[in-house]
Amino acid sequence: MTEPVIRLERQLPHPPAAVWSALTQPELLARWWAAGDIAPTVGHRFTLDMGAWGTQQCEVLTVSPEREMTFLFAEGVLDTTVTWRLEPVDGGTLLHLEHAGFRFDTPMGEQAFNGMGSGWPGVLARLDEVLLESPSR
Repeated sequence: MTEPVIRLERQLPHPPAAVWSALTQPELLARWWAAGDIAPTVGHRFTLDMGAWGTQQCEVLTVSPEREMTFLFAEGVLDTTVTWRLEPVDGGTLLHLEHAGFRFDTPMGEQAFNGMGSGWPGVLARLDEVLLESPSR
């Protein structure tokens, strides 16, 4: 059986500070993924407007500024975690995404895993587009 984790990497030609801003500033996050009142503060509760999939409740679990952030995603629905890890590399940042905790013993868990597994690559492509439009910080 497949491990219930989505792992992706994307090399971005932008410094970690710029990528961190795109992950943690609501106005930038809304341009590439979902509108929401995210903040890189442990314990911060926020919602993400996932359009047709509704509003999802989230909570920041861990933060290491400009390096890593984990948050609970879709609390009470999927109860998965999303972790962003930023690794400085020559010419930019290697972004690691891990979306974990899908429950295959529920129809929604397996459906979400399959849908998000095919959806995340396109979402991350939009992240690069937003970073290209935004001035580096």
